[in-house]
Amino acid sequence: MTEYTHLSESELRRYRMHIMLPGIGEEGQLKIKNSSVLVVGAGGLGCPVLQYLTAAGVGIIGLMDFDKVDESNLHRQILYGASDIGKLKTIISKQRLNTLNNNVNINIFNIRFSKENALKIVSYYDIIVDATDNYYSRYIINDACVIAGKPMVHGAIYHFEGQVSVFNYENGPTYRCYNPEMYNEFNNPLPSETGILNVLPGITGTYMSNEVIKIILQKGKVLSGEVLIFNILTNKHYLFKVKPDQKNRNIENIS
Repeated sequence: MTEYTHLSESELRRYRMHIMLPGIGEEGQLKIKNSSVLVVGAGGLGCPVLQYLTAAGVGIIGLMDFDKVDESNLHRQILYGASDIGKLKTIISKQRLNTLNNNVNINIFNIRFSKENALKIVSYYDIIVDATDNYYSRYIINDACVIAGKPMVHGAIYHFEGQVSVFNYENGPTYRCYNPEMYNEFNNPLPSETGILNVLPGITGTYMSNEVIKIILQKGKVLSGEVLIFNILTNKHYLFKVKPDQKNRNIENIS
């Protein structure tokens, strides 16, 4: 990846509101420009994450999804419209994101994230975002991040509740420390099977994007060792501690 040393005149105008912020400035915006983020999943969580990271000016964004747009996606997956039904999400997402900010390089992978390809793909990116909707993928992402030494920004949604955390950040707890039972359906319900209020993934994805930007800028308190859970009906927010378990860092292969 090319190391950028300055912002163009156009970028100085585009990111003016960032640059004005105390503690960010041009130096912080350059950190964003020189960063790379892999987003696994272009569904309800992935759509807002991709939009905000693209708008923020992240230099390289990897987008991984093998699915096609379905009509049932449209109420919450805001990168897509009715004319996109039946088309690959990665292709449509890249087109929309390029119109949002053509300074960002979008790399697409029209494949399922698997134990066979995980380590190779993860190795090219600084931060990995888990925007998936199934428990099996989360463990593969987690294990790849542990082996490669990459932080994993995680989000999940259920009915009216969202949860966000950052795993494997500066030797902090991993996803397996939080959820050690691989097939625990209570902790990993599928939105497609339980229903979801359409604004919830947008709110959750925005929180996830914020964690990515904090990691890049090394500003604020990263949600490492904590899981933020919030209910959008009651407006209640909870922070749960996650204790690290060293055995969950002793991963040599993705099982």
